[in-house]
Order: sequence, then C-alpha cells, then structure tokens
Amino acid sequence: MTMTRKDVVSVLGPVDEATITEIISTGASVEELREAWAWAFGDEALMSEGRPLPGTRVASLIDLIEPEEETADRS
Repeated sequence: MTMTRKDVVSVLGPVDEATITEIISTGASVEELREAWAWAFGDEALMSEGRPLPGTRVASLIDLIEPEEETADRS
C-alpha cells in the first residue's frame, strides 16, 4: 500500500512538503519508514538487539530523514 502524507506525518511529525514527497516517491511502506526512523534516531539500540543492517529502501529513507550534520565554521 502506498504511503500517504498523513502516514509520513504520523511517523515523523511535522516535516516539509518536499521531504514528504521524496519519502512517498521511494515506494516504501509505513513499516519501512518506522524502521528507518528507528535506525536514524536509535541505531545503538537496534545494533544491541543484533538486528540486521537496514536494506536498501530503508537506508534511502534514513538518508532522507536524518538531520544533516552541521560543520563548524573554522574561519
């Protein structure tokens, strides 16, 4: 079943429309989005459980939802 905007917001909370569109366009399921969220924001716990690393689609979702690392300005 294709994810809807409502599905994405129910997992991630408020996010911008571009991100919602990108997530829906992956063809992922709500379960895959939940798994991606768990890996992105709690990967230590999943690793401790001995869970296998995420598959390709879940990894793509992780890339979309993980906050971008800020680089320090060293000027």
